[in-house]
Amino acid sequence: MKNIIPYEDLRQYSKVLFWALNSRKENGLKNRDVIIIKYDYLATPLAEALFALLIEKHLHPVLETPLTPAMKAELYINSSYGQLTFHPPGKEELYANAAGVIRIHAPEELEAMTEVDPRSIMENRNSSRTFRQAVEKRKLYGKLAWTECVYPTAALAAKSGLSLAEYTTRLMRACYLNMPAPDREWGKISERTSEIARWLTSLDIKNIRMQSELCDLFFSPGDNRRWQCAAGDNIPGYEIYISPDCRTVNGIYFADLPSLYMDKATYGVQLEFMDGIAIRVKAMGGEKFLLDQLRADGGARRVGEFSLTDASISRVDHFMAQTILDENFGGEHGSCHIALGQSLSETFAGPPEVLDKMMMDSLGFNTSSIHWDLVNTEEKIVTANLADGKKVTIYEDGQFKMP
Repeated sequence: MKNIIPYEDLRQYSKVLFWALNSRKENGLKNRDVIIIKYDYLATPLAEALFALLIEKHLHPVLETPLTPAMKAELYINSSYGQLTFHPPGKEELYANAAGVIRIHAPEELEAMTEVDPRSIMENRNSSRTFRQAVEKRKLYGKLAWTECVYPTAALAAKSGLSLAEYTTRLMRACYLNMPAPDREWGKISERTSEIARWLTSLDIKNIRMQSELCDLFFSPGDNRRWQCAAGDNIPGYEIYISPDCRTVNGIYFADLPSLYMDKATYGVQLEFMDGIAIRVKAMGGEKFLLDQLRADGGARRVGEFSLTDASISRVDHFMAQTILDENFGGEHGSCHIALGQSLSETFAGPPEVLDKMMMDSLGFNTSSIHWDLVNTEEKIVTANLADGKKVTIYEDGQFKMP
């Protein structure tokens, strides 16, 4: 398979992914830890470089390849219910013993599932809910590190309106692979974004207002919350985020960046919230799919995440047709995104073992089978009303306003 990225850069990319995984693992990785490399087959060159690095680090890499688009179509369209909901034996045991997972996205096609009934996709997804909950619990407790990244493909480039060479260059720049020691650069980014997250947490914010030309959104961060940074969760990962009290979200939000979710494209999504629920929903494209997803469960019309990305940190400045990149959009004005659906448990400020369903409900953490990021890249101002009555600007001109 021809390498789109030179081997030395693949080697550097692998080092960044190892740094990301090691930084997410409580007490770091140890010899003989099991690391799952889950990769689309077009990402084989990166998977091979990563495999070699993990062997050097005295770890045990285990390879896992997801279904191709053709396989997915067969499963969603031609399978029986039993086949659609089948969960392979041994997977729980593998993930229960793994120390880390590196997911490499390299789609062969985009929007290949356009004609597939979304209910089939959701039925398949829901069949693994218990497994996914167990994985999330291990991640929350620091037992399982997880990071995700992107490998350039012709499909991603075409959807982004770029040549494959242009897409590859932008991706490498976004991942700091054009720097002498990219893993060290990510260490610096992690320190900076962690400092911003600590500052926001220290402010004791009672409510937040985000305003742009097409957005005017209000919400309360909620009690027992802490802001988190994404450095290490994804590569690239620049965002600072929180799961707000989903019951307090009011106002209008517009996503001006296209979204690809469950392999379906949606454009120009506008949401109007009242008392935490999206009461009016519009989309310039993909509206039927959007409405179908909002019927998935009782939490699908609520907000599970609010995030801001600083333009002075992010190197993503073009639509890249992949959520990992697009949710970290910097550009001229920075970006924000909300996620419809599931809240993120790591933004709970207390010990994770006490965050059961009753506690989540009482604190306004949302529960849903979906988590759909919708990005706004407009010029915006974000202000916070503090517990002591002061009003402060926390984000303006695409940057955080940390003193």
